Amino acid sequence: MDASLKSDFHADDAPATPKSFVLWRPTAQTGLMSWLTTVDHKKIGFLYGIFALFFFLVGGVEALLIRMQLMFPNGHVLTAQQYNTMFTMHGTTMIFLAVMPLSAAFFNYIMPLQIGARDVAFPRLNAFSLWTFVAGAIIINLGWFMKDGAPDAGWFGYAPLTSKTYNPDHSVDMWVMGLQLLGVASIAASLNFIVTIINLRAPGMTMMRLPVFTWMTLFTAFLIVLSFPFITIALVEVMMDRLFGTNFFEVSQGGMPILWQHLFWVFGHPEVYILILPAMGIISEILPTFSRKPLFGYPIVVFSGASIGFLGFSVWSHHMFTTGMGTMATAAFSLATMAIAVPTGVKIFNWIGTLWGGHISMRTPMLFALGFIWMFMMGGFSGIMHSAAPADAQQQDSYFVIAHFHYVLIGGSVFGILAGIHYWFPLMFGRKINEFWGKLSFWVVFIGFNTTFFPQHFLGLNGMPRRTYTYDANMSWTAGNFWSSIGALILGTGIGIYFSVMIYTYFKGERVGRDVWDARTLEWSLPNPPPEYNFRVVPTVHARDAFWYEKRHEAEIAQEKAELAKAEAHHGGIHMPHQSIYPFIASLGILIAAIGISVIDPDLQATGFWGKKIEITMIGGVVMLTGIYLWALEGNEGYHLHPEDEDHADAGLDTAKH
Repeated sequence: MDASLKSDFHADDAPATPKSFVLWRPTAQTGLMSWLTTVDHKKIGFLYGIFALFFFLVGGVEALLIRMQLMFPNGHVLTAQQYNTMFTMHGTTMIFLAVMPLSAAFFNYIMPLQIGARDVAFPRLNAFSLWTFVAGAIIINLGWFMKDGAPDAGWFGYAPLTSKTYNPDHSVDMWVMGLQLLGVASIAASLNFIVTIINLRAPGMTMMRLPVFTWMTLFTAFLIVLSFPFITIALVEVMMDRLFGTNFFEVSQGGMPILWQHLFWVFGHPEVYILILPAMGIISEILPTFSRKPLFGYPIVVFSGASIGFLGFSVWSHHMFTTGMGTMATAAFSLATMAIAVPTGVKIFNWIGTLWGGHISMRTPMLFALGFIWMFMMGGFSGIMHSAAPADAQQQDSYFVIAHFHYVLIGGSVFGILAGIHYWFPLMFGRKINEFWGKLSFWVVFIGFNTTFFPQHFLGLNGMPRRTYTYDANMSWTAGNFWSSIGALILGTGIGIYFSVMIYTYFKGERVGRDVWDARTLEWSLPNPPPEYNFRVVPTVHARDAFWYEKRHEAEIAQEKAELAKAEAHHGGIHMPHQSIYPFIASLGILIAAIGISVIDPDLQATGFWGKKIEITMIGGVVMLTGIYLWALEGNEGYHLHPEDEDHADAGLDTAKH
């Protein structure tokens, strides 16, 4: 990865010599310390991607174990308890530890480049969000290495399954605390992205000139900020019930388990669009590039994304049609669910309009993008079926719902993310994935995915309930489960090919120059990999497709950049933020405190939260507060860089930083 992060500049003024331990300034450019202290949005995006891809593979292994258990009737691959743990961790891992952070990886790496910024608005907060995400991932998975085991109450955490009565060990405590930390990380990152997009756009980049991916980043960030407080409240209530004996969800003491469902799904349905909007943004960048024409109906695509985000908060109870809400509530949420299909359909027609009449190039990113459209449409059709309460009542908690969910989130989000990795890989690393192997991975993944999940529609309609760990041979589910499991093996093979080719390409792939796809947005105007400071001169945007305009007005843009470079040099050069260890220390303190709350047993003489728990928690709190205090003391003055002339910078030559 270091090759993708080397910068083409000479620094005339190195960072100031540290005056004391409190104001220690890390300067390592390689090795572990450089990664722990980085505030570069590209490095942080890369780390988000590495951690997310690791958990994506972990979640895939969990899914394969589930399918092996169900491949034949009366299977014995997993026990009932192990099966409960596996589907709980599979859902939690894929949603919160794989797809969301993969989107965050693109937000971090690509979005600042698309708007002409040199970094995000709060670089150290960005690092804090990364390490807090890692802390949450560790807590959630800590149970695999403990006698209590991993969580087994379902990724949805329905009460009363999360109560002490049904889960007296620490597994649910770890699940609750891990999700809380992931929420902290997501909200911190989202506030950062919102401020960056609103305040750090290049001159001339009005809101209606933003690339669609940046728009989807903005909408996703607002959805996270507005929806995560609901799940936070619900998780705090679960933790209060478990640690302090409150009765939010204890029926025997007047609690209401259905309250959890409302709080969870008020968060949970916007969460679906938190997962899908980034993929929609990626697709909206890829289709114009490989169709050789502008995105059809740009304003409509943007406003339909905003409509999806707004309406996403009005449909949560379609997950609860079978809970007895009453006919009025059911009718209202049925209509709202039908309405939210409209802006989604508008996007699909705009994408088709972009393809229509274009000079289409069927490269690997385009194949994944077209696969996204088809798979997401399939999931959308079954989703519209669920808006009708009578149909939903039949399909609720059946394998039909599993098929719908995976067509939306794998056929949708994951296909979009895989398309994005192929599309931006040459920009990030200066190498291009071989087309033969890229297309082979697409077709294996495409065939495996449909073989896995299409039969599950019929399993659900034939009465097979979800979350069942075995079945008898006389239930007529044998053939569907067999082919679904075969499809899972094919899908796993396709993902294996995809990542093997990606790793090979990183080390041995064909080197390419800038703008390998003849793209339209600003990130492709940079050398690949981009230098640490991104833009030698902050660009002035003259059109919606900013880089497309630059390529057709080269003389005008070159003169403009030369004048801006002189002005910036006169003012001291390019300002860059210092590295910092304190965001990592603050997150480490949060991790220690979370272990204290969720894992450590109290002393036998103490009850509830007191004893060892409070001691470890206080140690973690002290570490966290110390990190935050030193973070505040170190200031954010940064230092200045003076790049060489533009010809040298564009050549991609490596020079020393100091």
